[in-house]
Amino acid sequence: MLRAENFNAKYPIKHLGEVVDFLDNLRKPIKASDRLVGEYPYYGANGLQGFINDFIFDEPLVLLAEDGGHFGNPEKTIAYIAEGKYWVNNHAHVLKPKDGLDLKFLCRVLENYDVTPFIKGATRAKLTKGDASTIPIPFPPLTEQKRIAAILDKADSLRRKNQQAIQLADQFLRAVFLDMFGDPVANPKVWEKYAVGELGRVITGSTPPGSKDGMFGDDIPFITPGDLDSNVKQISRWLSLDGAGYSRVCRSGSLMACCIGATIGKVAMANRKSAFNQQINVVEWFDLIDDIFGYYFFKMNPRFITENAIKTTLPILKKSLFEQIEMPVPPIDMQRAFAKKVNAVWSLVDKQTRSLDLPLFDVLSQKAFAGEL
Repeated sequence: MLRAENFNAKYPIKHLGEVVDFLDNLRKPIKASDRLVGEYPYYGANGLQGFINDFIFDEPLVLLAEDGGHFGNPEKTIAYIAEGKYWVNNHAHVLKPKDGLDLKFLCRVLENYDVTPFIKGATRAKLTKGDASTIPIPFPPLTEQKRIAAILDKADSLRRKNQQAIQLADQFLRAVFLDMFGDPVANPKVWEKYAVGELGRVITGSTPPGSKDGMFGDDIPFITPGDLDSNVKQISRWLSLDGAGYSRVCRSGSLMACCIGATIGKVAMANRKSAFNQQINVVEWFDLIDDIFGYYFFKMNPRFITENAIKTTLPILKKSLFEQIEMPVPPIDMQRAFAKKVNAVWSLVDKQTRSLDLPLFDVLSQKAFAGEL
């Protein structure tokens, strides 16, 4: 995420309120029950919310989340450009660049900006107009702004193509799974069912004591639910060998499943020997289950986890309940044939990811606004 400390003295620093006009007074909130569907886009804090039969604005402007935005989330944007004729509700600031500020450059600066130091509200974070006006942004010459925006546009295009390739690969593999094995819930091919506890060793994770020195290092990855999004390819924390001794460790290929809270049902496959925290249950599969088949089974069917969880303030699937989940088990040769197809597709996606350099956009953003491009 972009932060003020990323900027250097090469470019002047301006406060947002100095270089844009806030057109918030032109916004018109309207209840969903009073909204008539039409041809004009209806925007809110997180982008397009639907369509409406009238418009307020008729020029390209930058919309910046005011409340309900993805503040502090590096995977989500909080600013975007609206064009044509459209309506904006009162959950997004409407920004019009003053002379000398390029619209696309402004959006690129703000879209992944860490505005958490500027927001208020414990239950619903809000970026008020007054606080937004104080956000510092770099202000290079206009020609330099346009050059930076063009570079980031190209990098973003590559990133989107990579994401599309990953999504298409995932859709293809889901189709292959269903074709080979059928819907696991209906079990139309009548595969024999076994409890997870019979098919593998279930382990609940733990966190090493933070009070002890030397727990964290660079020897073994320490997986938390946030790391499961990237199938544990991008890891936020690592343990020392001593720290791993205080945690739980699983072998490469194990299923890792979040079993508590809002992200319950999220899964990944360990790509190396890994430690993991108490929000994750791991299954080290025995001989009847291929690692990739076991991973895809739960990836495609998270409800096997969510529907067996205890419904409390935070839903939770305890180890004992996880072990009781029944899953149909096709012949191991079929599972391995599926795994071979998966590995072939993963190899193609991995080659594309490396060729497009997935972190490229983030790296370029940091360098661009630091005056290093």
